[in-house]
Amino acid sequence: MAIRSFLILFILFFFSSLNPILSLYEDQVGLVDWHQQYLGKVKQAVFHTHKTGRKRVVVSTEENVVASLDLRQGEIFWRHVLGSNDVIDGIDIALGKCHYPFIRRKYFESMESSRWADGVGIFSSGSKALKIITNLKIEKDNIVIIFSNGRLNAVSCIDGEVLWEKDFEGESLKVQQVIQPPGSNLIYVVGFVSSSLFEMYQINALNGELLKHESAAFSGGFLGEVSPVFSETVVALDSTGLILLTISFQNGKISFHQTPISNLVKDSFGPAKIITSSVTGIFAIKMNAVTIVIRVKDESKLEVVEKTNHETSISDALSISEGQQAFALVQHASHEIHLRVKLAHNWDDNLLKESVKMDQHRGLVHKVYINNYIRTDKSYGFRALIVMEDHSLLLLQQGEIVWSREDGLASIIDVTTSELPVERDGVSVAKVEHNLFEWLKGHMLKLKGTLMLASPQDVAAIQSMRLKNSEKSKMTRDHNGFRKLLIVLTRAGKLFALHTGDGHIVWSYLLQSLQKSKVCQHPIGLNLYKWQVPHHHAMDENPSVLVIGKCGPSSDAPGALSFVDTYTGKELSSLSLVHSVAQVIPLPYTDSTEQCLHLLIDADKHAHLYPKTPEAISTFEREFSNIYWYSVEDDNGIIKGHALRGKCTGEVADEVCFDTRELWSIVFPSESEKIIAIVTRKLNEVVHTQAKVIADQEVMYKYISRNLLFVATVALKGSVEIGSVTPEESWLVAYLIDTVTGRILHRVTHHGSQGPVHAVFSENWVVYHYFNLKAHRYEMSVIEIYDQSRADNKDVWKLVLGKHNLTSPISLYSRPDVITKSQSYFFTHSVKAIAVTSTTKGITSKQLLIGTIGDQVLALDKRFLDPRRTVNPTQAEKEEGIIPLTDSLPIIPQSYVTHALRVEGLRGIITVPAKLESTTLVFAHGVDLFFTQLAPSRTYDSLTDDFNYALLLITIVALLAAIFVTWTLSERKELQENWR
Repeated sequence: MAIRSFLILFILFFFSSLNPILSLYEDQVGLVDWHQQYLGKVKQAVFHTHKTGRKRVVVSTEENVVASLDLRQGEIFWRHVLGSNDVIDGIDIALGKCHYPFIRRKYFESMESSRWADGVGIFSSGSKALKIITNLKIEKDNIVIIFSNGRLNAVSCIDGEVLWEKDFEGESLKVQQVIQPPGSNLIYVVGFVSSSLFEMYQINALNGELLKHESAAFSGGFLGEVSPVFSETVVALDSTGLILLTISFQNGKISFHQTPISNLVKDSFGPAKIITSSVTGIFAIKMNAVTIVIRVKDESKLEVVEKTNHETSISDALSISEGQQAFALVQHASHEIHLRVKLAHNWDDNLLKESVKMDQHRGLVHKVYINNYIRTDKSYGFRALIVMEDHSLLLLQQGEIVWSREDGLASIIDVTTSELPVERDGVSVAKVEHNLFEWLKGHMLKLKGTLMLASPQDVAAIQSMRLKNSEKSKMTRDHNGFRKLLIVLTRAGKLFALHTGDGHIVWSYLLQSLQKSKVCQHPIGLNLYKWQVPHHHAMDENPSVLVIGKCGPSSDAPGALSFVDTYTGKELSSLSLVHSVAQVIPLPYTDSTEQCLHLLIDADKHAHLYPKTPEAISTFEREFSNIYWYSVEDDNGIIKGHALRGKCTGEVADEVCFDTRELWSIVFPSESEKIIAIVTRKLNEVVHTQAKVIADQEVMYKYISRNLLFVATVALKGSVEIGSVTPEESWLVAYLIDTVTGRILHRVTHHGSQGPVHAVFSENWVVYHYFNLKAHRYEMSVIEIYDQSRADNKDVWKLVLGKHNLTSPISLYSRPDVITKSQSYFFTHSVKAIAVTSTTKGITSKQLLIGTIGDQVLALDKRFLDPRRTVNPTQAEKEEGIIPLTDSLPIIPQSYVTHALRVEGLRGIITVPAKLESTTLVFAHGVDLFFTQLAPSRTYDSLTDDFNYALLLITIVALLAAIFVTWTLSERKELQENWR
């Protein structure tokens, strides 16, 4: 009976524990890295001709990316991410023997060429190229004409050799256009020498010989750019923007013809702006919100062919047959865009007219590029590549969106996180999505795969079940805290919510407050902050974020606020501020609805409190005397400390406006030092313990302060590029400053060193990276700061028994008794970003996450940057974990978090603690996005992903069978004994 009771209890326990085991397993499955590739906002696109048989388009972007996209699905066929100094100004595809794109970029001082994969060549130049002409031929060589760096160059299509060069730098000519008449070997270079002098150069394209040079003055002056309308005619505006000038230079003679815009459009008002286009005989002007398309019949007659209040984009000309050019017009109206393709010489007829429904959160159409193809009936079809206001890229064909790409994610400027909703009570993930049979089947298949006994059908079934059963994209919280929303703000002013499970876009919203308007002509997104984080009594509220922007690049530009629900992506409200936003200070206080208090500092040093509620004001006034902050004037080399003084007075008087006072200032000598880096601790960082027990059983107390600031300065001569100065001319100084009192707690000088400096501050230590000119190598230094005011409490037994004295008063106005320890190490890589892992309770050991010049993320144990490392550590130090000292930091290939992947254009690394203490969530962003989970001390509080659940199940079943057999034999033996 005892065995039977035990067996029943064991079976009940086993089946009652299936759900937790299943849930634990499912929380581990599928939570792997994800990596997404993007391009950025497209600024030029060139289609492969249908003669080449390649359905691809080559694009260049604002993120210095050149890529080839498949026209069928929009996937990247190949991609090259250039450096930050390699600004791409334009691309083109040469005809004849050069069947690959030419890319011009600001990089080299002389012309240079190279060849990429898939037959792609690159020609680099020293500055912006205005025109590329690719259909000239000299003997057996095709040539490319490029204007760059004030020079006109003819470059061989075969090897990139410069065949001839014409220098315009000494002519003081501001070149506007480089024009080549069709079928001609002549090239016209036109531009302005001054605000009222127009010049024309006629050049032989074959040898670079100057044939003619003419100039003509116009008393009314010129404004803006010129637009070519014929091979020997351009259109410009006078200095008032109210008169159109048709400038002809036929036969080398310059003539002007004036046409007041009021003669063309009766209700015209305000200055106009020319929209440049390469369409023969057509150009457009924009006056406020009105777009006017004008046809040039001859140099003396202009005709308005269309006037619209809709936002209009015009493509470049597309040659579809001998002597015929087509172009596209895209107009945005409400939730639709209207696409028309016309012939340049026949405005009245449309080759194509389509309307496509468009998501309003993509904004307006910014650019359009068209391509033609041959239909089965031998007629022409057209496809249009559309660049939207949110930097997304779409392909339109036959009235539908064939594919779209969210390339705005290549330009993220700030990131925050949001928790997902809590799963409702009574709903079990295991019960809803799986049953016991499927679970057992899955583990048996996994066991077959582990033992290499799985058939191809079993392998397919395993993959299918993993995708089906994966919880990684579930829209509720998991008990380990792995599933979250990454809320990102892009340069286009668009918010995205990305799921950490697989990186898919949950929602996106183009902020109205960051869109161009009459009130705000140059909106700029600044930062993201958590606005409402529901806890306890406010759990019914959705979390929300605060987006801060401003209308213009100047420091006194008015600010703009938007409040967005992180679950739905809905904009709750927005504010157009009358004051500027120079600095944002998140305060550690909330109101009853869990709205976080924020202090916005304007350019006049007034502080404005948000939210503007009586409860927030009351909370703020209670903590009035405890609020301090600092400001930095990089250009002047000044750091100042501030506090609140009282309510604002005068014209800016407001219930939530407060005057400030300056407490202290540190002025760095402008003739010898320049501020290049400033770093503070994370506001939400958790420190597990202030005490640190060292090898000799003594206790060192970390100097923990949220008001500690790391500042790096460099000699003025050392603020240039690496290698531009000698070691004697440059030095780097690191400071630790208390931002409440302005005291410099520590200062160290690195002679013969220079920036750039990348640093990270955590707990009581700071790590920073710089270049050592003397050693010709990069270095990383660490500074740890400890509190010496507790010298009497160094005995570890006092700490254990609670007899140490922690009741002594501490004041920020008394000079702190601190001690620092520091050390420097060589590091082989240049660094783009540095972050540190963060966990819920701060128990797990720290790792540095280093974004290398190779666009990868390296995890480096903080113990390698322990300033207490020695060449021969004692046995006690070895037991403590002290690593023997070496002059350089190790680069372990297995420590690359990104593995073999690259986060192209890496700009930032964000770490977020999971609920599981051992795990940190890591998000790296640049042109690409990368997300992973990291366990610096391994997953000591959970089972690993490769835990063999199938073997565990088999073991349990075998035990059950053994118990059942034993019980049967025991019962039979007992029965036989009773019969005796």
